[in-house]
Amino acid sequence: MSCTFRSTTKQEQFHLLQKVRWNDPGALYSLMDMEKLSRFPFLIDQEGDIYVTQPLDREEKDAYVFYAVAKDEHGKPLATPLKIQVKVKDINDNPPTCPSIMTVLEVQENEQIGSSIGTLLAHDMDEENTINSVLGYKIVDQTPKVPGDGLFLVHTYLGTFQLAMQSLRKQDAPQYNLTVEVSDKDFKTLCLVQIHIIDINDQIPIFEKADYGNLTLPEDTAVGSVILTIQATDADEPLTGSSKILYRITQGDSEGRLEIETDPETNTGYVKIKKPLDFETVAFHNIVFQAENPEPLVLGVQYNASSSATFRLIVTDVNEAPQFSQQVYQVKVSEDMAKGTKVANVTAKDPEGLNISYSLRGDKRSWLKIDPITGEIFSVAPLDREAESLYRIQVVATEVGGSSLSSTAQFHLTLTDVNDNPPRLVKEYTGLFFCYPPKAPGSLIFEATDDDQESLRGRHFTFSLGSESLQKDWEVSKINGTHASLSTKHTGFEERVYNISIRINDGGRPPLEGTVSLPVTFCKCVEDRCFQAAGRMPGIPTVGMAVGILLTTFLVIGIVLAVVFFQIKKTQGQHNVESTQTAEAKPLRT
Repeated sequence: MSCTFRSTTKQEQFHLLQKVRWNDPGALYSLMDMEKLSRFPFLIDQEGDIYVTQPLDREEKDAYVFYAVAKDEHGKPLATPLKIQVKVKDINDNPPTCPSIMTVLEVQENEQIGSSIGTLLAHDMDEENTINSVLGYKIVDQTPKVPGDGLFLVHTYLGTFQLAMQSLRKQDAPQYNLTVEVSDKDFKTLCLVQIHIIDINDQIPIFEKADYGNLTLPEDTAVGSVILTIQATDADEPLTGSSKILYRITQGDSEGRLEIETDPETNTGYVKIKKPLDFETVAFHNIVFQAENPEPLVLGVQYNASSSATFRLIVTDVNEAPQFSQQVYQVKVSEDMAKGTKVANVTAKDPEGLNISYSLRGDKRSWLKIDPITGEIFSVAPLDREAESLYRIQVVATEVGGSSLSSTAQFHLTLTDVNDNPPRLVKEYTGLFFCYPPKAPGSLIFEATDDDQESLRGRHFTFSLGSESLQKDWEVSKINGTHASLSTKHTGFEERVYNISIRINDGGRPPLEGTVSLPVTFCKCVEDRCFQAAGRMPGIPTVGMAVGILLTTFLVIGIVLAVVFFQIKKTQGQHNVESTQTAEAKPLRT
């Protein structure tokens, strides 16, 4: 069973909605809410009449589904529950609502009449597409009313705003506040709309003066110096891309020696030295400035002569030091280059055209010389990569005459290696030994190296004994490119030191060979360590010296004892004499 019921108010509670009847009397009726609603606004009496007990709100719930149940006096169902569907019919009980406290729209100040600006989308909670939710729009107030009232139109049913009378200017008013009445057939609501006027770049920068006169500067004026201040103004909105000014030089500075920085707050331009001025290159600059905006100009507006200005820069001559063609000269030669060979040629020019004299500074090894007129550099001594692989000196260019100014450049001479160092032992081997008497042949390991570059020799040494006479007792075996072993061939060696000469060949181009000596000691061992009686060290007395020292010590002790004994005897004798004299002087008693 379905029925339709309109939304109700409190005064309409307990309104009869529907009647249900069981054929036989005595049936007990009840309603069953299958949706388990927190608020169930219906009841049924024992006559089978269904009533609405609470106000219905379509915007809260637009339909209900429940069941009517009939039971006998014992609670037994008399029939299948009857399904009841209730649809809530809308009434106009909701006023229009604004989309926000303030709807903000924007329009450019050159917008054409009739152009769409934006839309106000109000809302009504009543049922859509019915007379209750149809909204109408009307502007009821405009603030400010300059240059006049009625500058805007709004579509009655769409809420779309249009420019009505004329293009706007931000100078007249930066924004407009509109009060819009939104209504349905019963309610009215006021919504606020704010329209911002967007500035456009329809004003060009204008220089305060067209000619900034003459300026004379010496060519050694410091880079970064501010030499001139320029100023242009723009009538567009401040601090925007339409009013910001960028200055550029359009004529008179093809080498880019000047630059202009703009103060973002004041649009003041500061002309600065970007690269050193050069009297010899350009002595007079006729500079033309152009002032522009980063924002493009609107169609129909163009820059003109008011956006440009001129000034003349006069550069005066200053005596300058010679200038090298490069600041660092790098040359690579072989270390076996013959004396007197030309190594390189350096060049410098004097800006004033004076002659130049060349010299070297820092040639601590006296390997090089330079021709003072031509700048040619020659070797004058044997070069040695192992002593210094990268030789750094300075070349000095001094003007002849004038103020004798000078400048320097770096000269780096890289020496490439040749095989000119014979092999040698990597260290001094002083602790090589075999225990005496040897019980079996043994071997010792040693390592070789040389001072040439590893990439040149590749570390592939060959080893052999220094003389044929050693071959009956010793043997040398190569382990790898740098290590070899020295082995004994028998056990019949004496307890002493053997100096074994060994030849080491580097296999280079040309190959070089070195002869080294390995001292090998045969000695008695204690716990596998060589034991040797300590020799006499400086300052330690021999046995004879020790006996002499001991006898001398005893003699000195004897003399001291004799003197002491004699002194004691002498003291006792004096004491006895004094006692006798005293006894004789005393009178006898009777």
